[in-house]
Amino acid sequence: MSPATTRLLEPHTALHLDTPPHVITEGSGITVRDEAGATFVDGVAGLWSVTLGYSEPRLVRAATEQMTRLPFYGSFNHRTNDVALALASDITDIAPIPMGKVFFGNSGSDANDSAIKFARYYHWAQGRPERRKVVSHSCGYHGTTLAAGSATGLPHIHHGFQLATDDFLSAHCPNPLHPASRGMSEAEQVDWLVEDFEDLLLEAGPDTVAAFISEPILGAGGLIIPPAGYFARVQEVLDRYGILFIADEVITGYGRTGSMFATTEFGLTPDIITTAKGLSSSYLPISATLVSERVSDVLAEGSRQIGTFGHGFTYSGHPVAAAVARETLAVLRERDIPGHVRGTAPRLGRALEKFRGADLVRDVRYHGLLGGVEFDPAQGGTEPGALGRAVLRAAEANGLLLRAMGDTVVFAPPLIITADEIDDLAERFTAAYHDVLASLRRQAA
Repeated sequence: MSPATTRLLEPHTALHLDTPPHVITEGSGITVRDEAGATFVDGVAGLWSVTLGYSEPRLVRAATEQMTRLPFYGSFNHRTNDVALALASDITDIAPIPMGKVFFGNSGSDANDSAIKFARYYHWAQGRPERRKVVSHSCGYHGTTLAAGSATGLPHIHHGFQLATDDFLSAHCPNPLHPASRGMSEAEQVDWLVEDFEDLLLEAGPDTVAAFISEPILGAGGLIIPPAGYFARVQEVLDRYGILFIADEVITGYGRTGSMFATTEFGLTPDIITTAKGLSSSYLPISATLVSERVSDVLAEGSRQIGTFGHGFTYSGHPVAAAVARETLAVLRERDIPGHVRGTAPRLGRALEKFRGADLVRDVRYHGLLGGVEFDPAQGGTEPGALGRAVLRAAEANGLLLRAMGDTVVFAPPLIITADEIDDLAERFTAAYHDVLASLRRQAA
């Protein structure tokens, strides 16, 4: 089918492209195959999400068996299905901090939409309807629905869509390379970021702010790892003004960082945690919004005031998706996938560390099985984003699929990746890097 007759409206894609999309048709382990028969190492697990790799038999079996037993039953009007109930218990059992209730949706975007609505409902139920505003980072990504997109700090998510951003405030990106913090020590940068954060609240009026939402590691904004101590200080400010904290663990949840949740590693104490992607290894769409007991009790009180809780989706707690999620959690526990990540992640870190200080490279960042190599367009004499795109093309030519956020090329392989497979991934990336370097040198000659 030619591009002109392709009927798919492709998400997060330049729709004016006059070339056909790259079509993937099969997957096994950490590799995928396209319609032309070429095989690729998937260095970003689909969309940071196929944590258990492709074609895991236990997940396929869980879906098949549940499809045969009960393919669908919803969760409206005090009637639900047994699998959704069991999954809610499974998740609260492994939650990084005590949680009261779990709400199910279909994607990370709707999980964050739900969390924002819950935060507003929480304050409304306590007689504070003026608390509507949400603070997020200028480089944060929380999805593309109306509320989640408004909380997302990336300009291209906003352009043209007329998002309702009046109630959404943007805090400085906690990037150690932020130009304004150049020359500061890590402690000085935290002081500057937190002072600026509190000034933002004071200017907006803290009594109008419902919640702050942040990823522990900011993924689509460029794999930003905030400086040590940042979140502890921010949480002190939130507590001082009675503002809820939403931890967006859509990318980091379920083993990606070497713990079941990054909340544990970063010492976070959120009121709400949002998850998706790794919950089902992306085999079926499902998200979970974990709500603390303090918040869920207030939601129940609000429901008592008006007689119901007017939020939910047809597919909330879909039994087939829930069955796959339950089996995913079982595999994560039985195979100790977080422990496997802790064992293999240093190998990825060492492989990426070799690029620190190399030609074209501005920075190298990694945590768990997340990594990023940031290229410097000033060194390459290119426009912003061009080096990232060039590296992706070269990586694909070397049988490796990666993703770029501007000039930062990111790595997030399936969590089942072995040490030998990490070495192979690193060799392919190294070859791609040298191909780009050689091409630039030829152009300059």
